[in-house]
Formats: sequence, C-alpha cells, structure tokens
Amino acid sequence: MSLRFALVGNPNSGKTTLFNALTGLRQKVGNYPGITVERKEGTLALPDGSSATLIDLPGLYSLTPQSPDELIARDILLGYRADTPKPEVIVNVVDASNLERNLYLTSQLADLGLPLIVALTMGDTAARRGVEVDAEVLSQELGIPVIPIHAASRAGLSELRKALMSSLGVPPPRRWLLPPSVEEEAKELAELLTAQHQLAPETAFSEAVLLLGATVPPKTTRWSPEILAHLQGDHERLTREGHDTTTAIAEARYGEINRIVAHAVRRAVTPPITTTERMDRLFLHKFWGYAIFLGILAILFQAMFTWAEVPKGWLESGIAAFSGWIQHVMPAGALRDLLTEGMLSGVGTTITFLPQILLLFLFIALLEDTGYLARAAFLMDRLMSRVGLHGKSFIPLLSSYACAIPGILATRTIESHKARLLTILVAPLMSCSARLPVYSLLIAAFIPKTTLIGFSMGSRSFALLTLQGAVLFSMYALGTLATFLMAALFHKTLLKGEAPAFLLELPPYRKPIWRTLGFRLWETAWQFLQRAGTVILALSTLLWFLASYPKAAPDSPKSVALEQSYAGRLGHVIEPVIAPLGFDWKMGIGVVASFAAREVFVSTMAILYQAENDDEEQQAMALKDRLQGEKAYTPLVAICLMVFYVLAMQCISTLAVVKRETNSWKWPLFQLAYMTALAWTVTWLVHLIGKALGY
Repeated sequence: MSLRFALVGNPNSGKTTLFNALTGLRQKVGNYPGITVERKEGTLALPDGSSATLIDLPGLYSLTPQSPDELIARDILLGYRADTPKPEVIVNVVDASNLERNLYLTSQLADLGLPLIVALTMGDTAARRGVEVDAEVLSQELGIPVIPIHAASRAGLSELRKALMSSLGVPPPRRWLLPPSVEEEAKELAELLTAQHQLAPETAFSEAVLLLGATVPPKTTRWSPEILAHLQGDHERLTREGHDTTTAIAEARYGEINRIVAHAVRRAVTPPITTTERMDRLFLHKFWGYAIFLGILAILFQAMFTWAEVPKGWLESGIAAFSGWIQHVMPAGALRDLLTEGMLSGVGTTITFLPQILLLFLFIALLEDTGYLARAAFLMDRLMSRVGLHGKSFIPLLSSYACAIPGILATRTIESHKARLLTILVAPLMSCSARLPVYSLLIAAFIPKTTLIGFSMGSRSFALLTLQGAVLFSMYALGTLATFLMAALFHKTLLKGEAPAFLLELPPYRKPIWRTLGFRLWETAWQFLQRAGTVILALSTLLWFLASYPKAAPDSPKSVALEQSYAGRLGHVIEPVIAPLGFDWKMGIGVVASFAAREVFVSTMAILYQAENDDEEQQAMALKDRLQGEKAYTPLVAICLMVFYVLAMQCISTLAVVKRETNSWKWPLFQLAYMTALAWTVTWLVHLIGKALGY
C-alpha cells in the first residue's frame, strides 16, 4: 500500500509551488466525489527508491472551516472522508515572513496525532523585511522537524524527502495548555467522542477543542444528539464561570506561539522599506494604478495577435501539408473525405488557435504568481462593491477569462452566499479562452491591421496597438461591462443586500518560477488537445456526416448538396430566428453546435465551407481566406457574431458546474435564459444600427 503525505498550509504560503517541485509532471487533477472542490495528487519519489502519494489540500488558515474547500481539507486530515484515506504524515508549509499567523494552523495540526513536518518557505522574503528565522531553534521549540525550502532553486527538497521517511509514526508532543476548567471540559468531551464515535484519542481531543472553540454551533449530522447536548452544556457551564472558550483557546495557542517566536526569530531594529512597499506606491496609486492595469490588459490583447502569429502560421502550414499528404496517398472516397473535410478540417483548424490560448493563460499565471493579481483585486474592489460584488469576486472573474468553470469554482473563497451567487451568475459573461478562436478567426478575416499607436525607427515601423488588437480588447471590454451591469441589476432585484466587507491579504511581489509556469502551460495545452481530440473530434465527425448525407445527385454542385443535407435542413429551420441578427443558416448551425464548446463554431465553419467547395485549390485555403469570399460575411456580420458570442451562454459544461455549485437547476436555467435573451437583443441592436449607418 502506497504511503500518503498531505501538503497543508495557509493561502499564499508557497504550497502549490512546493507541490509542483516535489511531484513534477507526475500529477493528476480532478474533483472530490460529490463536490466541485479540486483534488490534486502527485507521485513523490522517496530516498529509498520507493514512491508515495502527495496530496495538495486546499489552502486554509485554521481547522475551523469557513468554505467548502476548507471543510474538505479538515475532513481529510481528521479521517472523515471515505474516498480519501487519512495521510500518514502532514507536511505543513509555513511562510517565514508571516510566522505568527502560520503557526496557528501548525498548532492545530500538531494536535491531530499524526507525524508533522514544517516546510519553511519565503525565507528570502522574510530577510528582506528584516526578519531572520532560526530553523533549528524553531524545530526544537515545536518538537518537530523544520526544513527550510526554496522551491525555485530546489534547495531543501532532498532534506524534506529524508525527513518524511524518518518522521513516520512519530507524532509531535502537545506543548500548549488551556485554562484548567476548559482543559477539563475538552478532555471529557474527547472521551465521549471516543466512546460514541470510535475516534482515536488524538483525533477526539483535537475535535473536542474545535467544537468548544467554534463561534457558531455545528450544523451537522455527524455527531449524536448526546454529543451536541453535552457540547451545549459545556458552553453554558464555561460561560457561567466567565470563560469565552473561543478566546481562551486562541489565547492559549497564541501564548505558546509568541513564546516560540521570541526564541526562534530575530528582527531588525528598524525594518527596511521593502521592494514590495515601494512597488505598491505605484501599482496601488489612485491614478497610475488603474492606468497600469489597463495598460497590462492592452498589451495582453495585442500580444495575442502579434506574438502568436508565427507559431499559428506554423500549425496552419503543418496541418495543410498533412491534409495534402492524405489526399495524395489515399484513394478518393468517403473515408478520405471524412479524414480531410471532417476530422482534419474541424480539429486542425481549432488547434491552430492553441498559441493564442496559451498566451492568455501565461499572462494570467504571471499576474497571479508575481502577486499582482491580488493588487488588481484591491484596485477593483471600490468599483465592484458598487454593483454588489465582493472584492474577492475579481479573481474568479479574471480567471473566467481563461475558463468560466475554474472561475465559478474559485467563488468558494467568498464567504457571503449572496455575493458568491451573484459572481456565479455573471462569471460566464467574461470572455473565456473558448471564445478566443471565434474572435481571432473573424478579426483576422475582416478587421484590417491598421496601426493605431506605433513608432518608427529609421525605415522600420513598430505597432504598439493595431485595430485588430483594439477590436479584441473591445470584445473583452464588452463582456466585462455586461458583467458589471448585470451584477448591478441582480444586486438591486434578485439578490438585494449590502455589499459585504472585503478583507484581502496582499502577498509580496515574487519572481515567477518558470518551471512551475511551464507545468501549468503544459497542463493547459494537454487539456485543450484532449478536448480537441474528444469533444471537437466527435462533433466534427458528426457535422461532416450531417453535411455530407443524404447524398445528392452526382452532378449536383456541392453548394446544392450541402443545402439538401441534414445540416442544411437543420440550418434552414433555425434561420428565421437568427436572420434579424444578420446570420445565415450556416452560421446558425455553428451557433447550435457551439453549445458543446464555443470553439466548435470554428470547426463547424471549416467543415461546412470545405464540404460546399468544389475547387480543390480553394479547399486548401485557410478558413479566414474562404470566409472573406463569402457574400454572407461582411465586417458588420463579423462584429455581430463576436457580440453574440460575448454575451451568449453556450457551454453545457458551465451550466452543469453552476448546477452543482448552487445545488439547483433554477440558477443555471435562469442563466441560460437571461444570457441568450441578452445576446440576441444586443446583437440585433448592433446589426440594426450598423445597417442604418450604411455598413
């Protein structure tokens, strides 16, 4: 049986970086059964040549849960989840620059009766603040191994692996004491928990302290009525004696923590002004902070065209060459048509947008890893509170630029139920990476590369911002504006209430760890390719069949055959609904197919126009070049299509996640209805105004 080690720590303590350094690419990510909390496990190589499972638990500040992910972490550590065995050893990641706060969780973990190791991170950050932590003294005071770690240089990793092996079966001692009356009640409650629920003595004592220290009585069916009645009696008895159990337990823990810190930490008499403080004067400035934030976003959207153009061209050329090779070596027939006109045309066209998607994920990861993302959330809090959103809503909303699903899952950190639900309802309006292939295709085909901001050096000109980049920026801006407007509307109607208070920890600025970023981009690329090889491949095959059958007369032009096919008939049924938007029946097929995945619109258009075209030379053209020759497509129609995709809810996976997060079909169905109505109405207005202006 494989050993299981748990990685536990406060948010922003370096836990995920350490997990990636210890496991490399030997990781698997999923969800815990019955809940959408991420489950991340990896394989850890041990010094004796064996391996163990390392589980990265969600970040938490204490074992008193405030959110679903914190509850999952606590239940695993206490051995309450049947689907995840209790770990043999806990690795507690502790931020040396915030030692007092981090050691509160350490104190709770030490009570669990499991072997415990402290991985001391952020030593360089602590040093810049004039703080020096003596790891050897800290180890002696805690009674457990303390290993200084610098994951970026991999310093301390081998020592940590050795400590894991030597710590098996050696739980730490408890070195803090409660006031006598509270200690007595905790031991009595622990004995009752052991007798009635067969908990191990250490687990029972830890649970008893957590129950006594809870500010709100537990709403759970885990404990028997006798336990809950006894707990209520304990609270009443201790209150009569003048004890506030929550305060008494916290003071007892912090009393021991302060004693330990006094021995293990040396501080500079005059703390130096840190680089983080200097940078925050600029990045959090009332004017320049917002200007820099908008500048960063503008660079991101321009880079998606300029930086990704070369690798995108390589992919297009490679896929075209492979398609040509298949046509050369295979005899004409249905199988060759399926491979070239169906699979390669659909999947291949979608894959060419991978460089732009990776750039988007890279920028978001850089903002997060450097610590800037938290500053952006701080800047946006004033605006977001006016529309009823929580400051913590910013990070889920920005994550939705990559994908709405992790954005919605990230709302679990929002304590207010109304603010969390409001964020979930509007998160899909943020333009996700699945929309990016649609934007990129239409902008490349119909928006000129006019330079808006640039400069010249000698005979060479450099564009800082082109019309293509500006249009892409405007699509993201439209989604963001719609997000805030709909949030304001729901805040004043469906979800009335005061905007909740916002507390946010600002981590220090850090250099990104390129190895970790590489892991994340690899995961993103692999997930995208898996999607292309499963969902998009299956839909491309189905669409090719619908566009190719029933077969028309042999002498019929391909355009006539396409109209008479199953796809053509379906498109003509849809056309009356979408005609006011300027869309024809082929676009309607793409819109309907996009409910499985928005980027399927691109593969759908590739298949339909490939199936319609009689000219082999034109079949080999890039999709954007073929669209430019279609009468149904104009710059106005391209803009209308992009506006529709900005606002429409076309993602079955997102609806399924919203259902799981809200535990009701009411909200995802409402989301589908309001976003579809919003998309149709705004697109109709854009088309109407465009026609009136002569476009």
